Amino acid sequence: MATEFDLSPPEIPEPTLFDNILRYGLFLGAIFQIICILSILLPSSKSPEPEWDQPESKPLDVAKKQKPITPSSGKKAKKESKKKR
Repeated sequence: MATEFDLSPPEIPEPTLFDNILRYGLFLGAIFQIICILSILLPSSKSPEPEWDQPESKPLDVAKKQKPITPSSGKKAKKESKKKR
């Protein structure tokens, strides 16, 4: 009942070229993601006023909203045909 256990360290194969490329690619991807997240979270004040707050773009938006909505010609034709009956 005395069994001997193998206490020697397991054999670990040396990393191949693909393993190295994968490992460093994952590290670079993680660093890139951290930089992207930090660029969103940390404010940068390069321009004093953002583009969407400039007064030049506001008159264009107001002009677009003031256009009246005209009914389509198809609806008018249906109404006229019903009146003729």
